[in-house]
Amino acid sequence: MTKINLTIGIILGSSRPGRVSPQVGEWVKEIADKRSDANYEIVDVVDYNLPFFGDISGEKQVLEWAKKISCLDAFVFITAEYNHSITGVLKNALDSARDEWYDKAAGIVSYGSSGGVRAAEHLRGILAELRIADVRTHPALSMFTDFEEFNVFKPAKLHEKHVNEMLDQVNSWASALKSVRN
Repeated sequence: MTKINLTIGIILGSSRPGRVSPQVGEWVKEIADKRSDANYEIVDVVDYNLPFFGDISGEKQVLEWAKKISCLDAFVFITAEYNHSITGVLKNALDSARDEWYDKAAGIVSYGSSGGVRAAEHLRGILAELRIADVRTHPALSMFTDFEEFNVFKPAKLHEKHVNEMLDQVNSWASALKSVRN
């Protein structure tokens, strides 16, 4: 059987000054890079400077974003919980592409005072509308136990197992869905 080469984007979904999503994303990528099942890359929404959805002055950034999303087979969303939901910048990034998301897989790594679980649940509903199959395993990181002083990421060892389980599921679904898109 021929191995399907997958490219999975680790989407950093926060832009707030002092954000911790780059620390969490790099940690997930370090775990992922020890595997041989896909190519993993960090995709930071900040790098695309997306305009507010519907603002035609940012058409170039939106096209660049859509092109990036189109070339990915699956995603791992790194999402903070802000006001019991996902960040505005992540919602805007999701809305700034459409067909490019279709028939792909995703995992969610969330963080917040309650592990970011409410953000993850809101994100699942949005992903369903974009025809993204999200996987069951969901590493949830607590700002109280997985971060020092709420800004230095020091994850508990048990989370590495959960990240690998999530990546197993994302890869399985991404492989299956790749045949749907072809």
